[in-house]
Amino acid sequence: MKKKKENKGPVLKVIPLGGLEQIGMNITAFEYEDSIIVVDCGLAFPDNDMLGVDLVIPDVSYLKDNIEKVKGFFITHGHEDHIGALPYVLKEVNVPVYATRLTMGIIEHKLEEHNMMKTTKRKVVQYGQHINSGLFRVEFIKTNHSIQDAAAFAIYTPVGTIVHTGDFKVDYTPVYGDAIDLQRFAEIGKKGVLALMCDSTNAERPGFTASEKTVGATIDQIFAEHNTTRIIIATFASNVDRVQQIINAAYKYGRKVVVEGRSMVNIINTASELGYLNIPERTLINIEELKNYPDEKTVIITTGSQGESMAALSRMANGMHRKVQITPKDTVVFSSHPIPGNEKAVGNVINELYMKGADVIFQDVHVSGHACAEEIKLIYSLVEPEYSLPVHGEYKHLKAQANIARSLGYDNEHIIIMHSGDILEFDADHNAKINGHVHTGAVMVDGLGVGDVGNIVLRDRQHLAEDGIIIVVMTLDSATGELLAGPDIVSRGFVYVRGAEDLMESAREVLEYTMGRLGEKNVTNWSQIKNEIKSGLSDFVWKETQRRPMILPIIMEV
Repeated sequence: MKKKKENKGPVLKVIPLGGLEQIGMNITAFEYEDSIIVVDCGLAFPDNDMLGVDLVIPDVSYLKDNIEKVKGFFITHGHEDHIGALPYVLKEVNVPVYATRLTMGIIEHKLEEHNMMKTTKRKVVQYGQHINSGLFRVEFIKTNHSIQDAAAFAIYTPVGTIVHTGDFKVDYTPVYGDAIDLQRFAEIGKKGVLALMCDSTNAERPGFTASEKTVGATIDQIFAEHNTTRIIIATFASNVDRVQQIINAAYKYGRKVVVEGRSMVNIINTASELGYLNIPERTLINIEELKNYPDEKTVIITTGSQGESMAALSRMANGMHRKVQITPKDTVVFSSHPIPGNEKAVGNVINELYMKGADVIFQDVHVSGHACAEEIKLIYSLVEPEYSLPVHGEYKHLKAQANIARSLGYDNEHIIIMHSGDILEFDADHNAKINGHVHTGAVMVDGLGVGDVGNIVLRDRQHLAEDGIIIVVMTLDSATGELLAGPDIVSRGFVYVRGAEDLMESAREVLEYTMGRLGEKNVTNWSQIKNEIKSGLSDFVWKETQRRPMILPIIMEV
């Protein structure tokens, strides 16, 4: 194919600020001249080495630096990896938020928790509606996912149209609402599409993703077969369709339903208030009322399907739940697949449930919310984009989608796998090139602190976790520098002091020798004294124990 002549006019920039090479933290900026719009604003859950960190949000320095250009956030659906960072980011980039009805309901619940309802402009958008935002126009298109009201976007720009699928699957028989609007994808495709940004999460899986309704049949069967036990079902809080099917089965078999887990209660309240959940009268009961009904007439829908240590199911499994005890008269159903990395935690919970005598079912009670290879091909065939820009997923997922595009006849020039922070530019002649990089990264949220835990703090936590700490306390005369008291040694997480008196005594002798040597040399500089103590004690401890605890000298002056 002949290279097109480079156009020197203004360019359309596509800048992923997160969500590539990882699952979660999805956020992408689109920029043309003085306008920036942002699609999604999600969080990621911390890795195992992020000790004590609650959640991870994207670094939006680029948006803050260009705040006067930013026109709005457009949200595809209500999952944490697409909306979870909004309350934190809106505090610094306060622009309107556009989303469908259920998605906005879930966002508003978050904003209420952060006292931000009055300060945040919000607009509920319907499918087929177009929103003008700066030099962009965004159309909301109906898709299916494991939460209702998911949308894809057609982003109309001065350079061409970009279609962003969000998270999607093709479900011809959804539990609630209509099937994905394939006709609209085709109509937009006929008018010409510059690029398709398509969900890659399941790109490695061949075939089609099964309909959510197939899970309903499995759940019905479980209820029919286990009519003498209490049923506890763990699923994702946000999978409202799954919850609906569990409630339908419970009602059919005359069982009362208890909803347990904070996130589950929040989303079910929001969904039922907005009419996305149909709960028959007197089906839902409070957890306090469980004791009024025989076990075989109750079902508990709970969080914790990923083995999270503080979620309701984990607390039930390890006997820490105040209201629910697991007994041999329980059937526990895992209605989800473990997210990569969570397999061990889920396995531990399953083992604990078995030890308590419960029956556990964890096969065939879940279908994915993401498109497999054949559905991805279908979207490409309808949209017929010039360029393929795989998004949402680890590098291997993006690569799998690139291979799908290649099988459809796309060459390497028209398949662009981006990294978070890349600036992809399209000119008026539809030439594409990656031109530079913006600052991106992860901001850690720990308790109420946002961004105050960084790599150095994590490194210290890792050090403390692995080798513990030794604190050396001493008192010096401010006039002469003479040692008046100490040095005393306090240790935590290093050795059990009562069993190591000899080691501690020897360490004290090393410190006294070090202080004596410094006294002879008339060293009074505090930082030098601290360094000498650290160095002398560290060498001694390493020789004796082959460990390197953190050593913290504290000098008091009298």
